[in-house]
Amino acid sequence: MRLVLASASPRRLDLLARLGLVPDAVDPADLDEAVQPGEQPRPHAERLAREKAALVASRHPGAIVLAADTVVAAGRRILPKAEDETTARTCLALLSGRRHRVLTAVALVDADGRLRERLSESIVTFQRLQPA
Repeated sequence: MRLVLASASPRRLDLLARLGLVPDAVDPADLDEAVQPGEQPRPHAERLAREKAALVASRHPGAIVLAADTVVAAGRRILPKAEDETTARTCLALLSGRRHRVLTAVALVDADGRLRERLSESIVTFQRLQPA
């Protein structure tokens, strides 16, 4: 069986390596991750993991495809991915001293095309940031 990781995330590769797994291929789904109107954090993470798995599975028939999506949510608000320092600082300021959720949805398409899904949710309290 071939294992295809539907992500270019170094973190996901590291997590698989810790389990002793090395994917046969890495094929990022590269799809629009915009939040749909009214979409809540949990369904958003689940939808993206499912869509990534389905898209990559269509390119690798007969392979096992593993996809995931992680969302940080403060209440119903889905925080953006911190791809630059300004966004990271804004998100950290918002989370400072607050409880938030980290949701990771995992979707696996098996060699027969069956979809299996799981979601992990962690509650985190971020300590209040002290002014520098």
